[in-house]
Amino acid sequence: MAADAGTGLGAQGLTDDFERRREAARTRVNRRDDAKSAAGSDRQDFFEAVYEEAGGDAAGVPWADLAPKPELVDWLTDNPGNGRRAIDVACGLGDNAEAIAAAGYQTLAFDASRTAIEWAQKRFPGSPVAYRVADLFDPPGDWLAGFDLVHECYTVQSVAPAMQRDLIGAIAALVAPGGRLLVYTRLRPRDSVPDGPPWPLTLDQAGRFAEFGLHREHENRFEISRPGRTIPHLFATWRKP
Repeated sequence: MAADAGTGLGAQGLTDDFERRREAARTRVNRRDDAKSAAGSDRQDFFEAVYEEAGGDAAGVPWADLAPKPELVDWLTDNPGNGRRAIDVACGLGDNAEAIAAAGYQTLAFDASRTAIEWAQKRFPGSPVAYRVADLFDPPGDWLAGFDLVHECYTVQSVAPAMQRDLIGAIAALVAPGGRLLVYTRLRPRDSVPDGPPWPLTLDQAGRFAEFGLHREHENRFEISRPGRTIPHLFATWRKP
């Protein structure tokens, strides 16, 4: 998998300078992000603005790690694709999609941000991943129930709680019969008041994929440390009968 062309960074980790610039970007992004941009086209415009304003510097995209999530990599090691069809939802700069393709899946990755898609294509020239600009709420017809593996990372938590069930349903609709869904999200306590963005899920909310016919196979709860905070996370595997 290629390292990031703009920073020289890849799976080996992020430099201290990158982390400092990312924290500064996080402050700027959180300042401009609020509940007014939590739904519909306004939300898409927000993400497009973040990628545009980053100006090619991945540190300007607070959620970009420039490497696939370790939990995803571990899962893929045990579950190679063997040519099966996969889709990466809201793929951003492409690291997770590239890991999925490297594991042998015929991989499509999409994002609502055109800038993010163009950036991912520049980062990974010659990639086998098919990168597309698309709207999760209005996908091409052949995407519905069309993928043996669906991967979503931080997508549901990016919208306000009032929209999350609809987003969960749209993601679940992509999974083919017998297919799997991988969900990677932050968690918050069940009795806490949502204070986003982002809007981490409670365990109950993270389990709402069951309302759309999926059966949970496995879940892994863990914590990630960031400067000044520790963030609970969940990586869960679902299957559609």
